[in-house]
Amino acid sequence: MGIGFRIFFITDDGALERVSFSRYDRLHHNDPEERFPQYAGKRIRYVLAVLDLVRRKPVGILHIQYAFLQFDSEGRLDIKEREREARMAVELFPPLHGKEQPAQLIDARYRFARKRYANEYHWQPSAELEAALAEAIFGKDWA
Repeated sequence: MGIGFRIFFITDDGALERVSFSRYDRLHHNDPEERFPQYAGKRIRYVLAVLDLVRRKPVGILHIQYAFLQFDSEGRLDIKEREREARMAVELFPPLHGKEQPAQLIDARYRFARKRYANEYHWQPSAELEAALAEAIFGKDWA
């Protein structure tokens, strides 16, 4: 048994474009040679699936993430947007301050931040897209 990854970009017409993990990894590590000119200046949807593998064949999905990628004018990941997302991600956790608050006061800022983060950086797939993903991952005879 092992773990594998599948990355798909969702094109403007809703089709799945499989991207190799090594290329995706280079993109995320700001490799100056790695870019996607066809997505320059665009915000696209993507899927990252973590798979359970047996003999290098996928047998199950351990985790799946539906998120967005923002590209700059040259087709690389937009650094400013990544920094904005990272700053927002810090707000997702409850405060660790030692101040005592009155029992009737609830600090819900992080709860609102989670909703805002989910709305801005994640999306929900349609049933048709989920079926297309399952077929792309497991093959036509997956059902």
